[in-house]
Amino acid sequence: MRFPLLQPRWIGIHLAAVVVAVSCFGLGYWQYVRAQEPSREVITNPLQDLDEAARLTAVLTPGEYMPDDDANRAVTATGTYDADARRLAPALSPDGDAGYYVVFPLVTGDGVAVAVNRGWIRAEDIDRVDELPAPPEGKVTVTGWLRPPQTAEDGYVPLTVPKGQIDRISPAVLVNEWPYRLYEGYLTMAEQDPADPPAAASAPHTEVIPPPSPPTEIIWNWRSLSYAAQWVIFGIAAIVFWISLMRRENGSGRPGGEAPEDRVGDEESDAQRSAAAAS
Repeated sequence: MRFPLLQPRWIGIHLAAVVVAVSCFGLGYWQYVRAQEPSREVITNPLQDLDEAARLTAVLTPGEYMPDDDANRAVTATGTYDADARRLAPALSPDGDAGYYVVFPLVTGDGVAVAVNRGWIRAEDIDRVDELPAPPEGKVTVTGWLRPPQTAEDGYVPLTVPKGQIDRISPAVLVNEWPYRLYEGYLTMAEQDPADPPAAASAPHTEVIPPPSPPTEIIWNWRSLSYAAQWVIFGIAAIVFWISLMRRENGSGRPGGEAPEDRVGDEESDAQRSAAAAS
């Protein structure tokens, strides 16, 4: 046949090669895009303006999963502090100084509470933590940012903690400390009504630390990037193999580079020349 690469068998091979190559390059591009996306542990939502705060009960339900999209959302919660249930959670300041978050349960309903991070104290003030003013009595409204439960990778987590401390702010930990049904996330306090009573001049200073701003630069996921490179290599290999098959079919891979049809034609020409010479 004059065009062997257009036979039905080869049309199927062409289609299969195109599908494989396109699929490999498509998967490689998908993994490349994923390599530029933050992992699930990285919060990408910006801090919402406190003027746009919604009621906590309209955002979350106690005991239910907190979606990632709700992280850094401004919310308000109204309830009563359980002043006897204070817990300290080890935390680093934005400058890297060691210290503790001061955490209280805000009881928002019958047997329901949300953990409120009321600020940060320095590690050297741990022996004077009882000098901190108690939270206001009665109903208070706390406005701040909703945060997902802390994991073992957040900040720094000690191997053991003394009584009155927790290794991280998480319902999985606090459920063993407090007799309440807890919201999945916790609230980082920014404002409170009414405000705390004035502290004594010698009391430790509590610093309200807003959640960190989400990263703006690309955080490369090297595993996804390696997968992208592998898929591209597979696609290139499929194309090379396809071209190799076509060259072999056309006879380009034979010694002398002649196709079978050309060699038959040369033999016929030799025979005709021999017959003419004999005559």
